[in-house]
Amino acid sequence: RLQENRERLSVCSKLCYAVGGAPYQITGCALGFFLQIYLLDVAQLDPFYASIILFVGRAWDAITDPMVGFFISKTSWTRFGRLMPWIIFSTPFAVISYFLIWFVPDISRGQVMWYLVFYCIFQTLVTCFHVPYSALTMFISREQSERDSATAYRMTVEVLGTVLGTAIQGQIVGKVVPPCIESPLFIGKTNSSVAMEELNMTHDTGSLTDIRNAYMIAAGVIGGLYILCAVILSVGVREKRESSELQSDEPVSFFQGLKLVMNHGAYIKLIAGFLFTSLAFMLLEGNFALFCTYTLGFRNEFQNILLAIMLSATLTIPLWQWFLTRFGKKTAVYVGISSAIPFLIMVAVLDSNLIVTYIVAVAAGISVAAAFLLPWSMLPDVIDDFKLQHPDSHGHEAIFFSFYVFFTKFTSGVSLGISTLSLDFAGYQTRGCSQPSEVNFTLKMLVSAVPVGLILLGLLLFKLYPIDEEKRRKNKKALQDLR
Repeated sequence: RLQENRERLSVCSKLCYAVGGAPYQITGCALGFFLQIYLLDVAQLDPFYASIILFVGRAWDAITDPMVGFFISKTSWTRFGRLMPWIIFSTPFAVISYFLIWFVPDISRGQVMWYLVFYCIFQTLVTCFHVPYSALTMFISREQSERDSATAYRMTVEVLGTVLGTAIQGQIVGKVVPPCIESPLFIGKTNSSVAMEELNMTHDTGSLTDIRNAYMIAAGVIGGLYILCAVILSVGVREKRESSELQSDEPVSFFQGLKLVMNHGAYIKLIAGFLFTSLAFMLLEGNFALFCTYTLGFRNEFQNILLAIMLSATLTIPLWQWFLTRFGKKTAVYVGISSAIPFLIMVAVLDSNLIVTYIVAVAAGISVAAAFLLPWSMLPDVIDDFKLQHPDSHGHEAIFFSFYVFFTKFTSGVSLGISTLSLDFAGYQTRGCSQPSEVNFTLKMLVSAVPVGLILLGLLLFKLYPIDEEKRRKNKKALQDLR
């Protein structure tokens, strides 16, 4: 009991730790919801090149996770810790590169390379922040209950971060409606640029310069929040070397550790289950702005609909934390994530109605909260299970977290690239006030049918995950005995 009291974290420490999760979510949410529509309608890139930027950027982001995990495992302990220096030194460069993503360079050629390079640089630097931050969960306390509690704080702040990212980006950008091109006939029916110029009429709702300035203002505000959160994390959290070490720890090389991690059955099954469910929500996130703008016709409301989803998710994080404590984490997965299915079907089947859309958005946010909380709450259980099976191996926390993120990011990059290409094949019109029926049908598939199929597949695979509540309690007791 004395040992548990020494391991308890204060509310202040948990809050400072939780704040560190906000930068990744604020920037990730802004990029996830708005980058696709920004590249297509503001930077005015061809959908094919936009798909290349989105795919390569996400794929590179995925590759950097295990790379950073490798270098972290080789990092020596300092007086600031082993993980904290990565967080501190990557922050200023990440903020600069993030701002440049939302800047439209005045060059006739090379715009594609501009966005691709700075997108990849930012993803590398934010990985240098987020991988050590994720692994920090194992170094703040040895008590499983304290780590779970800190994770709940973190998830609440992270979902709040998505609200901030959506609100800041959406409300600032939403003040300026970008000019669009309207055609009495669908422009996609003709390839003649002369015919397009004769039919098109530009709406003077706001100049292209205004909308570009709005995106840069939003990027500046988000960059300031990124720095503030990094400062609070570094000042308010102490990295405890002994929190993750057992009495019998012996150093094992990175590649030996990687082989051990990838052969750990519980980890592979957890990844397999969450890979598809995470992919479903990422696909929804990437295409929802276009879906609201064109398919539902809510060009001036989509940022508020996104905000409703994120606010609902933030308010229901404590509900899911209570639910998983009361009924177990596996039950929470089945109930929480599957609850999104009827609402995803409803938004595609029903006719466009703003009130119904807001109701669906609030209900879907409840499921989004479960999808946010549960993977990060369950990964520490897998690491504890691994330590019991391999008590002589240590220092692999970053491998567990980074490779989980690697798989989800890589598949999301593939899905975003394919979804943007499919819009190109369907005849997507850059800056169009409306889109051909083929584009609207494709968007319905991307935000409804495909995510529902991925969720069902993920839940089916999750049946194989072996760590239930009884096994968790046994592992906790065995770890205490080892220590």
